[in-house]
Amino acid sequence: MSDSNTTDFTNPSTFILLGIPGLEAAHVWISIPFCAMYAIAVLGNSTILFIVKREPSLHVPMYYFLCMLAVTDLVLCTSTVPKTLSIFWFNSREINFNACLTQLYFIHCFSVMESGILVAMALDRYVAICNPLRHSTTLTNTVVAKIGLAVVLRGGMLVMPHPFLARRWPYCRTNIILHSYCEHMAVVKLACADIRISSYYSLFVIFSVIGLDVFFITVSYIHILWAIFSLPTKDAQLKTFGTCGSHLCIILAFYIPGLTSFLMYRFGHNVALHFHILMANMYLLVPPMLNPIIYGVRTKQIRDRLIWILAHKGT
Repeated sequence: MSDSNTTDFTNPSTFILLGIPGLEAAHVWISIPFCAMYAIAVLGNSTILFIVKREPSLHVPMYYFLCMLAVTDLVLCTSTVPKTLSIFWFNSREINFNACLTQLYFIHCFSVMESGILVAMALDRYVAICNPLRHSTTLTNTVVAKIGLAVVLRGGMLVMPHPFLARRWPYCRTNIILHSYCEHMAVVKLACADIRISSYYSLFVIFSVIGLDVFFITVSYIHILWAIFSLPTKDAQLKTFGTCGSHLCIILAFYIPGLTSFLMYRFGHNVALHFHILMANMYLLVPPMLNPIIYGVRTKQIRDRLIWILAHKGT
């Protein structure tokens, strides 16, 4: 290994991504499900955007938030998967220092944004079920746009210190990242300096964002469930709860892999490194792949419109 990859530098021009250490021999095989999930995510989320754009009846807050989620998912998986696949297929492990920090920023920024969009979708379900007569006057297009802007600004501003702090550290140990992408702590741990500021701020972002978002979602669904159980008939209760099914599924698809990855990284010191990295990749791949499938299968308007488009193409 060349000296440029190990010592005698403080600001490396490139980092070396190892992919999934310990499973190098299986990189080509691992790339198959990665590529398939990425293709499904891109195709599914693009289809959601196309259908909502083409169908005027879907121009309502619920589907505007779904489009925001689709765009976020596309950026989230596209910021990592193409580079990961290039490592698996072409052994292209080098990544420019600035490109690494940019990737780091996009991953964490859009993860925070996705969590915020799930809160916005919970708000939409709360108003639709608890105050249905006021839904159209409460969640107007202007209000939806302001919520979207607030989600973007929160994600952008909270994550901005990550790359700035990472840039100021001296890197004099190695430029080899034991990961398939530029994950924040995997990068700053390479610094030969006291990185407690980065570590503490990372924990602050995680707990403030996830903690508050999960709290607001939980409060929304407590009110929603209270309203549902107040309905007079079982059929009405099931039908109303069914409108929340898709949202609940994508909440679980987003938070469970993310929480599992976080707990393993912080406390799973006896867990193999390759399992850590596989879970971190699943966190960025599974939600973008599942979200359009969940909404496509469970939402009648989207399902019917997709069937109509496919049938119309065949004629």
